[in-house]
Amino acid sequence: MAYTPDQDHRRPEGADDQAVEAAGMVSEALETVERARGHLYSFHQLTGSAHATLDQAVKLLDKAGHDDLARHLAELVGRDVLPGRWTFQIVEEYDDGYYAAFRELEGEVRDRLTGGRRHVYEAELKQRSQEAGEA
Repeated sequence: MAYTPDQDHRRPEGADDQAVEAAGMVSEALETVERARGHLYSFHQLTGSAHATLDQAVKLLDKAGHDDLARHLAELVGRDVLPGRWTFQIVEEYDDGYYAAFRELEGEVRDRLTGGRRHVYEAELKQRSQEAGEA
């Protein structure tokens, strides 16, 4: 038996194929931005971990009598990764700027083209795919 979209995933009256497909593409682009945001958080956490490990190495080098190396490496401990910014600031700026704007605009597209419904295009794709499998 083929899938029939429930009310939350059914195309609203008056929505044409191009509008539904475009809304689906904008949502897909947001999903990619969500993945990029996850990588940004990974960058933030990995950089913090590297910083903590480097700090430990500096302390060990200092104890081992390698003062020159310890001092040289210590220049990286606490250093900004970009001028004036640690990674938490980069994450916050991304979240509050680009990411927030993208989410807002994706919601506006869905509101205007699919009555705020999510994954209408995908639900129709699922229905077509399953109907084709019944043939």
